[in-house]
Amino acid sequence: MTNNKPIDSNLEGDPTSRSEGNTTFEAKPSLVPKGFTIGLAIFSIILSVAGYVFRYIYGDSLTDILRHAAVLVPAFVIGIPVLFWLGALIMNKIKGMHIQRRNALTLGWLISCVTMLWLMGTYS
Repeated sequence: MTNNKPIDSNLEGDPTSRSEGNTTFEAKPSLVPKGFTIGLAIFSIILSVAGYVFRYIYGDSLTDILRHAAVLVPAFVIGIPVLFWLGALIMNKIKGMHIQRRNALTLGWLISCVTMLWLMGTYS
């Protein structure tokens, strides 16, 4: 008895091409779990605000802290992920790639968190 179902559960449907006895299957698009994306977004907010608490404890003025935070927090929390998202849109249009938007945003938040941790390690 033969079972003609694909081994990988991500593969479904009929074979798309039959050449020389080899069969290939169309894979569903892979998305990063939504919880991972939300977790990285929250972690980037926490990381970007955490440094300013220490600056306030060590005596920096509140106006200097707010002025600095007004530039850097949106850059790391919103700017970098949006640039990755726009890059994915451009690559999808120009190169015909199939980069999922949530994957691009997740990569943007991951790079943002790693960059903030790297900066914190450099200046600590």
